[in-house]
Amino acid sequence: MTGQPGEKRCTSCKRALPMAEFARDKNRRDGLQVRCRECVAEYSAAHYRRRREALGRTVREKVEVPAGHKLCRSCGEVKPHSEWHRNATASDGLSTRCKACRAVEGRAGHLKRQYGITEMERDALVASQGGACCICLAAPAAHVDHCHETGRVRGVLCFSCNAALGQFKDRPDAIRRAAAYVEGNAWKPTLVAPGVYRLPS
Repeated sequence: MTGQPGEKRCTSCKRALPMAEFARDKNRRDGLQVRCRECVAEYSAAHYRRRREALGRTVREKVEVPAGHKLCRSCGEVKPHSEWHRNATASDGLSTRCKACRAVEGRAGHLKRQYGITEMERDALVASQGGACCICLAAPAAHVDHCHETGRVRGVLCFSCNAALGQFKDRPDAIRRAAAYVEGNAWKPTLVAPGVYRLPS
């Protein structure tokens, strides 16, 4: 059923619309689909929603995105283009996730690659330490510490204690001498040969 010349009536919404509002369908006599583009889009969205729900998956609601903005599929927030990294291969020239989400995923990836633990495991370790550095027991635990020989995670330290271990190159003997020195027991090396000293045990 058609409307005025140059128009066609949609079988779903019953409106008489310009031919341009109908997608092509070579199997139809007039070469156009029976539903207008808007109704086809609504039908497709409803069909997609039913399929997702049948599979027990969530369905994202359609979000209005103003010009100069983009929807992040990770956090679900609409953010200005300045909050996105550039990606020359993407259709819009922007990454699929905003900078904040990429940073979070980057930290999680670093933990897994560097230490073999997840963020949840790191958080559980921090909680087991009462949230404090397990060396100074005062500053917040923020840096994962591991044995550079075995790769085993030892704990989570504050920035200063983590840096101090690095300066001591993880040498227990040097750390023990430093503790003795701070406690007032300065070591006095014994000269046993020219340029050779024996350290106290």
